[in-house]
Amino acid sequence: MSTSAISKRYAKALVSLGSEQKKIDAFGEELAKVSSLVASEDLLRLLLESPTLAVEKKSAIFADIMEKLGLSEVMRDFFGLLVEKDRMQYLPQIELYYQQLADELSGTLRAKVTAAVELTDAQKKAICAELEKQTGKNVELTVDVDEALIGGLRTEIGGRLFDGSVKTQLKRIEDTLTKG
Repeated sequence: MSTSAISKRYAKALVSLGSEQKKIDAFGEELAKVSSLVASEDLLRLLLESPTLAVEKKSAIFADIMEKLGLSEVMRDFFGLLVEKDRMQYLPQIELYYQQLADELSGTLRAKVTAAVELTDAQKKAICAELEKQTGKNVELTVDVDEALIGGLRTEIGGRLFDGSVKTQLKRIEDTLTKG
């Protein structure tokens, strides 16, 4: 079974549990917290993914960590299952799919806007409002700055890229001129 299929299966199961218990956001936050911890701590990640360390020891170590983080019982069981089934290496993908499924349930779209300069709050609100108007969904906006764009915006939303940057426009002009 592919990494993608395994990750989706675990994410769907967790979203289903979260939906039943009306804790989708809470589970998402706990999942992100643990995923971030595992990603940032190389020793912990190596320990959890080690084929030579017994599953019982991995489970005990991770159980202590989960208790210190104050995770809910459902999330403790979920992570316990991941450790037991040797699926911790799929955690980043599970988190990604979980977020996508949770967003679908809540009618939320995540948009990433890259601008050449820092945007004001008013500009961010205007962009968010326009995207919500265009999509008919709630939009959560993330804004990055990339001075290489020279001017304009590049927006990624729903797996699509809308590039209105000066850099891209200049590149198109250059391509047109070289082709004749």
